[in-house]
Amino acid sequence: MVKVMTDLLTSQPLPDSHKSFSGPCISFERVGLRFGNTTILEDINFNVENGTIHCLIGPNGGGKTCLARSLLGQMPHTGRITINWPAGKVIGYVPQLLDFDHTLPITVDDFMAMICQDHPAFFGLKKKHHDAVTRSLAAVGMESLRKRQMGQLSGGERQRVLFAQALLPSPDLLILDEPMTGLDEVGSSLFEDMLIKLKNNGVTIFWIHHDLKQVKKMADFVTCVNRKILFSGSPADVLTADRILNVLSREQAFPVNL
Repeated sequence: MVKVMTDLLTSQPLPDSHKSFSGPCISFERVGLRFGNTTILEDINFNVENGTIHCLIGPNGGGKTCLARSLLGQMPHTGRITINWPAGKVIGYVPQLLDFDHTLPITVDDFMAMICQDHPAFFGLKKKHHDAVTRSLAAVGMESLRKRQMGQLSGGERQRVLFAQALLPSPDLLILDEPMTGLDEVGSSLFEDMLIKLKNNGVTIFWIHHDLKQVKKMADFVTCVNRKILFSGSPADVLTADRILNVLSREQAFPVNL
């Protein structure tokens, strides 16, 4: 769970859905990453257009998550990553899984309070944040479970809460690392609706994904990474049958998720 200030769904309204600006464009220039003697990423060059859904695909172990974490400033890398926007904009991040102690007596409201206020969560959610939290939880269909303990939620329900926290404050850039793990059909539909509304509000969405059918349905652009760039472009142009088969065969060869 990360909310970063940087310089470089449903019928429910999304928080701050009145935005009239466009999210940032992003430039990856000769980006590389090594762990010891192991090359994770090498000579990564591509652009993410502002206000678009750009999906990152590739086999497990190909470096997708490492690239996203480099974008977030969490991993040292060579080359240059440029986020082109004015200072003070917001990045929302939804990880693949929420790693936490399931025995902690933290409710959904407590979790949301930790995101949006400096006031300790055990003192409760401040009144001034209540409406924004309500809208975020309603957007992902979780408002009715806001008093439920996080450890009592299903995996899919926790992912919905992670979506909700990424909307506080409303992001300009949303980075998604295979966040649909554990979601049922209803949750997947809510997620798709949410992304379309965010895109229509001008948000730039950078989405690590493995479901090529959904990539073809949702993405404006797609980039395939396996240490290096294999291909990049519009899904209609680059997701040919031969390339899809090649990606799937590489998936079997690299079982480790990076």
